[in-house]
Amino acid sequence: MNGFRTLFYKETLRFWKVGFQTVAAPVLTAMLYLLIFAHVLEGRVQVYEAVSYTGFLVPGLVMMSVLQNAFANSSSSLIQSKVTGNIIFVLLPPLSYREFFAAYVLASVVRGLVVGAGVLVVTLWFVRLPWASPLWILAFAVLGGAILGALGVIAGIWSEKFDQLSAFQNFLIMPLTFLSGVFYSIHSLPQFWQEVSHYNPVFYLIDGFRYGFLGVSDVPPLRSLAVAATCLAVLSAFTLWMLKRGYKLRH
Repeated sequence: MNGFRTLFYKETLRFWKVGFQTVAAPVLTAMLYLLIFAHVLEGRVQVYEAVSYTGFLVPGLVMMSVLQNAFANSSSSLIQSKVTGNIIFVLLPPLSYREFFAAYVLASVVRGLVVGAGVLVVTLWFVRLPWASPLWILAFAVLGGAILGALGVIAGIWSEKFDQLSAFQNFLIMPLTFLSGVFYSIHSLPQFWQEVSHYNPVFYLIDGFRYGFLGVSDVPPLRSLAVAATCLAVLSAFTLWMLKRGYKLRH
């Protein structure tokens, strides 16, 4: 347990020490998205009755920030440790693979929640959101951060150089997050693309998180919760299997 606490503290401190880059910069990026899309589409697009487009957009931007930064935290930490060679100092102590996994994923959840809270605070200048169900908000935020944190561990273990990690992020994480209904409702898409969207697990995270604020969603929130929990279980099992084998970590 002491090993877990130490590694968790190290991973949390790692991103907090460079908060201007790891927290402030993502908040600024989300703000730019909000300024551009809200300016262009406010008053022209209304997804749900009695909900402005800005009100629809903000929960999606908050959740997208949570997911992207949770992935970035675990994946960047592992690839940096592997490239510089100091991963050995994490592997040598008597730390179980379960503690290793939990420390990296929980630190990713913390970073995701911190960035998400930052985005939410700065958007208060633009729109006042209802909080229809705070427990749903918290549940999907934590689940989303854990899922992308686990995926970040997988990417960090698999990647042997920064180019490979960039490819993982650009060709998987970015499409999954941007094509998940952050900026639009899937009901505005043609039927074929609506069906395709239902195979994107990030869509359920965005939709369930938005339901927590607005009380309306494209799919029932319980279905979104079930999909998110299943994804977390599968990714966690696969990540633990990789860690137990020492895949690309112990040679």
